[in-house]
Amino acid sequence: MGEQDRGFHADRVAISYWDAHGNETVRYFSATLPDEEIPETIDSPSTGLPAGRDRENPPSVSKLEPYKTHLAYVKERRTDEEAAALLDDALTQLRTRRGQGPKD
Repeated sequence: MGEQDRGFHADRVAISYWDAHGNETVRYFSATLPDEEIPETIDSPSTGLPAGRDRENPPSVSKLEPYKTHLAYVKERRTDEEAAALLDDALTQLRTRRGQGPKD
């Protein structure tokens, strides 16, 4: 029993996408799907870069943002004074739980 004997197979079309590194990714879509519903760009699974249907002119990265740590995001939301107050409060609570008095 071969693959063709295991039920109905819908007609489909293969669409190739290329990223800036020249990597090709093939996606399959229903042959009955209108062209305007097939995406022009996807994210390349191998590089994470945008990939387009034009091999000679792949899409470029619109904005390359460096990776931010959790601490970087916290520093964006807090001023140095707020951070010092939160740290003092947390240390006071920790010392209270451990049975130590507040440190001056």
